[in-house]
Amino acid sequence: MTEKPREFEAHRLLWSGHLQTIAGAFLKRKFLLPQPEERLFRVDGETQLKGICSWQPGKRKDAAVIVTVHGLEGSSESNYAIGIADKAYARGFHAVRMNQRNCGGTERLTPTLYNSGLSGDYRAVLLELIAEGFQQIFFVGYSMGGNLVTKMAGEFGEAAPKELRGVAAVCPAMDLAACADALEKMENYLYERHFVEGLMARYRRKAELYPERYSRNGMGRVRTVREFDDAITAPAFGYKDAEEYYEAAGAKKVIGQVRVPLLLITAQDDPFVPYESFLRAKVGENPNVRFVAPEHGGHCGFISRWAGAERFWAEERVVEFCVGLKEREK
Repeated sequence: MTEKPREFEAHRLLWSGHLQTIAGAFLKRKFLLPQPEERLFRVDGETQLKGICSWQPGKRKDAAVIVTVHGLEGSSESNYAIGIADKAYARGFHAVRMNQRNCGGTERLTPTLYNSGLSGDYRAVLLELIAEGFQQIFFVGYSMGGNLVTKMAGEFGEAAPKELRGVAAVCPAMDLAACADALEKMENYLYERHFVEGLMARYRRKAELYPERYSRNGMGRVRTVREFDDAITAPAFGYKDAEEYYEAAGAKKVIGQVRVPLLLITAQDDPFVPYESFLRAKVGENPNVRFVAPEHGGHCGFISRWAGAERFWAEERVVEFCVGLKEREK
């Protein structure tokens, strides 16, 4: 008989959403992954994405693959990305940690910026892996990455390739306008400042590489993520303003079309991905979606009171979900 997964119970020192969020991002961790291999995935004629790949020895096409996509201003080196890879590899999966466009030092791999609607990037990664002969492929996304992989699954609808066995999203930013509003609350000032400073630094690097494409002038002072998206992201991708971009890019409008198994984990005390946004999107009405929303956990934290693999509770649930789907195929 299969043991029921543990419900989340927060570490006694991390009793608030803010503490969970900060500890999840900055707590030093040890991992047991072997030396990975870097590889590039072709999206189109001008864009490539860098993946950090931990391949199982001698099982190149036989083993299942878990592809992880990080969040806003993260990279393949984000704690949760390596944590998923570490747990997945230990259970016999190939583990691929993707860098979104320009992240992880990849600004030269594309002339474009990145945004929350580029689900086609991960469709391209999926199709390339299928073309190479992989039969069981899972996608995992955190925060912005969670929106991207959920959007990809929803856009496939009934036409999802049989090789896409499942998708998992942790604290996905599916309602971008609601997230931008939440970031502007006084209590979230430090998060907003962190994101804006990172986005502006990335934009300046991009302007140095492509001065003919990106101006450093005329955008005014950018103090919030919404102002960044209004001044930079939206016009760079042909949107009228941030609101139009948010409406186009959010997975909330396609969550009902998902036809592959999807595990969606969020916390009711997430500081800037509002729990109410999932209720408004009616995520629980899609029978293909397993919606798990503990009272605590913060934003992508979920550091539990238990030791070992259960310490980072969401990572364990995600890999357990993928293992269950893989075993179902036997």
